[in-house]
Amino acid sequence: MATEAAGIDRPLLVDDFLQRRRYQLQLAEAAADEHTLVCLPTGLGKTTVSLLVTAERLHEAGGKALFLAPTKPLVQQHADFYREALSIPDDEIVVFTGDVKPDDRAALWDDARIVIATPQVVENDLVGNRISLRDVTHCTFDECHRATGDYAYVYIAERYHADAADPLVTGMSASPGGDTEEIETVCENLGLANVEVMTEEDADVDEYTHDTDVQWEQVTLPDEVLEIRDALNEVITDRLEKLKSLGVTNTTNPDLSQRDLNEMRGKLKKMMDNDQSDGYKGMSTHAEVMKLRRATELVETQSVESVRRYFERQREAARSSGASKASQRMVADPKVREAMRKAESFDGLHPKFSKARILLAETLGINEGERAILFTESRDTAEALVEFLSASFDVRKFVGQGDKEGSDGMSQKQQQETLDEFKAGEFEVLVSTSVAEEGLDVPEVDLVCFYEPVPTAIRSIQRKGRTGRQAEGKVVVLMAEDTRDEAFFWISRRREKKMASQLAELKEATDDIEETVGDDGQAGLDAFGGASNGESDDVGSEADEGAGDSDAGDSADADSVDANDGAAGDGDDAGLTDFAAEARGGDGDADESSDESEPDDGDEDDTDAEGGVVATAGVDEGVEVVVDQRELDSSIAKDLSTRDGLVTRLETLAVGDYVLSDRVAVERKSAADFVDSMLDSDRSMFEQVGELSRAYARPVMVVEGTNLYGQRDIDPNAIRGALASLAVDFDVSVLRTEGEDDTTELLATIAKREQETRDREVSVHGEKTTKTRAEQQEYVVSSIADIGPVTARTLLEHFGTVEAVMTAPEDDLLEVEGVGPVTAERIREVVGSEYE
Repeated sequence: MATEAAGIDRPLLVDDFLQRRRYQLQLAEAAADEHTLVCLPTGLGKTTVSLLVTAERLHEAGGKALFLAPTKPLVQQHADFYREALSIPDDEIVVFTGDVKPDDRAALWDDARIVIATPQVVENDLVGNRISLRDVTHCTFDECHRATGDYAYVYIAERYHADAADPLVTGMSASPGGDTEEIETVCENLGLANVEVMTEEDADVDEYTHDTDVQWEQVTLPDEVLEIRDALNEVITDRLEKLKSLGVTNTTNPDLSQRDLNEMRGKLKKMMDNDQSDGYKGMSTHAEVMKLRRATELVETQSVESVRRYFERQREAARSSGASKASQRMVADPKVREAMRKAESFDGLHPKFSKARILLAETLGINEGERAILFTESRDTAEALVEFLSASFDVRKFVGQGDKEGSDGMSQKQQQETLDEFKAGEFEVLVSTSVAEEGLDVPEVDLVCFYEPVPTAIRSIQRKGRTGRQAEGKVVVLMAEDTRDEAFFWISRRREKKMASQLAELKEATDDIEETVGDDGQAGLDAFGGASNGESDDVGSEADEGAGDSDAGDSADADSVDANDGAAGDGDDAGLTDFAAEARGGDGDADESSDESEPDDGDEDDTDAEGGVVATAGVDEGVEVVVDQRELDSSIAKDLSTRDGLVTRLETLAVGDYVLSDRVAVERKSAADFVDSMLDSDRSMFEQVGELSRAYARPVMVVEGTNLYGQRDIDPNAIRGALASLAVDFDVSVLRTEGEDDTTELLATIAKREQETRDREVSVHGEKTTKTRAEQQEYVVSSIADIGPVTARTLLEHFGTVEAVMTAPEDDLLEVEGVGPVTAERIREVVGSEYE
């Protein structure tokens, strides 16, 4: 890319729209030549760099470009920018989010030149074989530091390098990772071989940056708040004493670190794997400690109102059917009840609230500022702050779309309208959860206030990037004295200094990193079945993942209850040798490490608006596996979709989770799900399996996991009885697998056996049956005060009708077998109380 081809004369760019910045042109020139990680401070135009590369590629190589961003608001913002900056017709720059129906996306994909999308939607469309990446000549991963663990970026990058005829990848981030190893991991996962870094110290960048003043404001918690915390800490200490007696910890200090808790959990899991009963009890106690720690964190760092709401949700959870013992024990503990009472009676103001109001008054009043952003981790706190600050300022909230913490989210339209109004100066204070952190074009503000310290360098730097773009701005972090805030403060300070120095070191050490990721990256590209830009192998090749053969035949045969006893149909049955020959060789284990969760990230879970059958756009020959949309939470569908000779298709299945032929459908359950569905009064496992066996000649139940008999203190004989019933009463083959990888191997083996060896086709059929009148009556009664299906049947047999049960006095209820004073009182309370 020549430097002369700047904004004015560049093909496909609107004349005079882009400001000419030398550093952007330099980065774009480098990124146009090879797979590149672009590191540039927030607010200095990373998106412009990607746009320049996209324009170059579309002009020179043709095809289409794919731009991925983690949230819907970001996607819409980038689409608006691309439509303004490029001379491409607006209808050829399309947006893909879960709001667009899958069949519409498939049609739009074919005609688009640029697709701007959330990664979850593209991942779903690739798994469902709705789109093909063959003709994509440039793929951009915005906020690419997310490309770790099982985040969708990792899978999409693997598919892109494998499927595209002429791939080019650009990763963009202001903060690519906490250390060199993290940066190298991102590069390897995205197949990046080149690293380009610009810092604020660079001469070309310096003129576009301004100072950001950071100050830390300490507040002192009132005694009433400390009393709530101390009561909870006493309970935590008691629970840690129990865990110490099990030998999984040496401390009873309630301020123990998350690392300590993780180590405890690991030790308990090992005990459970060895079928030690103390392990199960200890894990329940550990869950209680986690809940109590969350409560103390809320009361220390957020507000009494937020912990009050948290307690209310915990009380509701403890009353619900299937409630965990951890929840029930916690809300029943006298000390926790004392803390709840103190929280309910507290009518004071958390000092962070008053400090935030003072800071806003100084910024917007005394200093005549125009706008300010207040960030908080908790949606409860965000809503309480909006209510409190609205008495003094014009305030709006900005939260994610999902319903969390008992609170309604904001739609994409509402989010965009709120940002537009904020930019236009229609209100002065935006109270936001972390959804606004990453790259979203929130306008320059005079103050960014953190309600709590942010211990992660990436998130802290992203937040600070909202100020100091066009003029000097101020960042204030509120910190409660003698609380977790102080620990987060020191962690944040240390990590940010480390990040700043690492970006500088990264700039100095790019050659070494490029050598490391270049060697590993080429090996990765070879594993993908693709090559670096300009050295593409055969078009449309599939992923070949590497190491670790798994004998799918053994996993299918071991620990199984096969009601059909080998009667598979016409012809001789295939033996274990045949199974092994059909299984894929050289399959590697999927990367199952999880991305660090964040309290309110907005729109990451961007699910499809509508399921259904969609015409496939990718490979359409080979063994086919139909996958239910709801199975996308596991790694199985993604793993199957990368295999040679195997095609996945997504549907919303009426029955079953996987369809492998016209006669074989599979219901998959983890060990925990299996036990839960035995007890589910709404839709039992036997109801699901009954529908499956009516729809398919060879129904299969896969029970996944090694701890089936250690779930929820259920008598193992009850579980064995359920397994026996599935095999004997429903003619269902029950197969045990160790985990998702094992299940993947098993499904691939069965599908290949059915469709290649047996020459059978895939056919989806079956539908859910509606409940009988008796079942509906049982369901209505069982939902009253969560009394359950057994007592519901007893009540109906005694009283005859639902109406009679509802109107029965407490004394009459007590005459029914199995109904005690507590249950009778709860029934009358629910039925007779006024609705609020």
